[in-house]
Amino acid sequence: MARGLRRLSWPRTLRARLSAGLVVLLAVSCAAVGVAAVVELDGFLTRRLDQQLTDVGSRLPASLEHQGLARDDHDGDEYGDTRRQATGTFGARLVDGHVTNAAVVTSGSATANLRPVVLSGADQARLAALPLDSRARTVDLGSLHAAYRVAACSGQDGDVLVTGLPMEPLQSAVHRLELAAGIVFGGALVITGVAGALWVRWSLRPLTRVAATATRVSELPLASGEVALPARAPQTDPHGEVGQVATAFNRMLGHVENALTKRQASEERLRGFAADASHELRTPVASVRGHAELALLHPGPVPPGVTRALERIAAESARMGEIVDEMLLLARLDAGRPLERRPVDLTRLVLDAVADARAAGPGHGWALELPEEPVTVTGDAHRLHQALANLLANARSHTPVGTKVTVSLRTDGETVRLHVHDTGPGVPEEIRPGVFERFTRAEHRRRTDATGGGAGLGLSIVAAVTEAHGGSVDLESGPGATTFTVRLPAAGQGGAAAGPAGGSGAVRDAPGGGGAYAAGSSGVFGPVRDAAPGPVRDSTSSSGVPGPVRDAAPSSDAPDQVPDSAPPPGVLRPARDPADQRR
Repeated sequence: MARGLRRLSWPRTLRARLSAGLVVLLAVSCAAVGVAAVVELDGFLTRRLDQQLTDVGSRLPASLEHQGLARDDHDGDEYGDTRRQATGTFGARLVDGHVTNAAVVTSGSATANLRPVVLSGADQARLAALPLDSRARTVDLGSLHAAYRVAACSGQDGDVLVTGLPMEPLQSAVHRLELAAGIVFGGALVITGVAGALWVRWSLRPLTRVAATATRVSELPLASGEVALPARAPQTDPHGEVGQVATAFNRMLGHVENALTKRQASEERLRGFAADASHELRTPVASVRGHAELALLHPGPVPPGVTRALERIAAESARMGEIVDEMLLLARLDAGRPLERRPVDLTRLVLDAVADARAAGPGHGWALELPEEPVTVTGDAHRLHQALANLLANARSHTPVGTKVTVSLRTDGETVRLHVHDTGPGVPEEIRPGVFERFTRAEHRRRTDATGGGAGLGLSIVAAVTEAHGGSVDLESGPGATTFTVRLPAAGQGGAAAGPAGGSGAVRDAPGGGGAYAAGSSGVFGPVRDAAPGPVRDSTSSSGVPGPVRDAAPSSDAPDQVPDSAPPPGVLRPARDPADQRR
């Protein structure tokens, strides 16, 4: 609790600290001056009162022993001699420690102005304890309800004579000084606090402008792309501390801007090189692949070793062609090439992609969890299908046979979420932070085949395509549970809201022999819809898994799409295996 109070009471900003420090220093100075003035006035008035007490002497208490004498000839033997006695003067005569007579002068010097008083036992004890040295001391007399400055001396008859003067005038003067000092110093503190705060605010204006510029810079996305830094902080006196901070900050911004400009130029050169190299490599790779396939079609006898070599050449050239296409696609996405913006039935896309994945990986368990109504997004259907195919190929290639892969599709307000979950061994922890970076490949404990894996571009294409559609992709992985989540903005009017809770129904394994099956909110299972029309033919992929492969539906000539390499006339193109889309 004490720490919390300190946090609340201590100013956090430099402006508040300077203002508070100024007020505190002034308050300490005012308090020191006020205390010194009060102490000095009290001492001065006390010394004057002691001198007055010395001048009065013991005439009044000595005259109290003559009580009962009628004659008043002012020769010193009359009762209550009040000559030269100030109003409030106290006199007492003690014999054997007991007060025999005590009186107080009310006003004037007449005997009638002398008022006898009766002291309590405590007051008499205090008077009896006074040293007989004629030195003034302060005594509180409860019977008189006041404090007195008193002095005691021995009388001629062996008695004790006590004379006192009231301290009320002294205390009143001191209290008036304390009140005046409090009012004056309080007003000075208030005025100084307001003026000091304004002065500090004015003095720190250059530093405030530097902070505002730094805040604007911190809000800029500096990770990638061309960055335009805001205007520099205003220049002030370079000889002052604030001016030195502004100058150093502007110099730092200049260095950062130069570094970002060089980085952007380097990235543009690298993207241009990757695009040019990929474009130039497509033709020779296609030519090599075509000649190898043409050689395999030779009707004459061919030695088995040569046949095997030609098959490997064809397979590796096909794999190299896919890598070239992927690099060209990433280069075009990095360059900001526009994608198609059309309504896409994401539900149909998921059904087709899972059907293709089942054909390529019949040893895995495939399951779907889809809403009853179709889910629509706005984007490029070909690129979205490619991203989904990469996720499914990643789950199939990096998990053992028998692993269950579940694809679910949900809508959450204006966001569509696509989950690809598998029960495999999980992504190694050391590569999770950069799993969507280019050329990131999993360890062999994640891989289950012996093909050596892909180029590590599959998940980077997923991330690039998702970001190009205004979405995001993330990974949650652990032993026995790996989930890739793709978030896309739903179509403005075409998106379908998800069904009620539990609307997706129970997730069941799709029958392995036929098509894929999914349960809707009604709980009725039905076959997966057929993929886009196209001829179906048997082919052997680069991974050696034969199966029916469906040609992709023709797409529009979008500027960002990478057309397939054209083989020589009469040469059949081997079907692309989704397993090559590995990270």
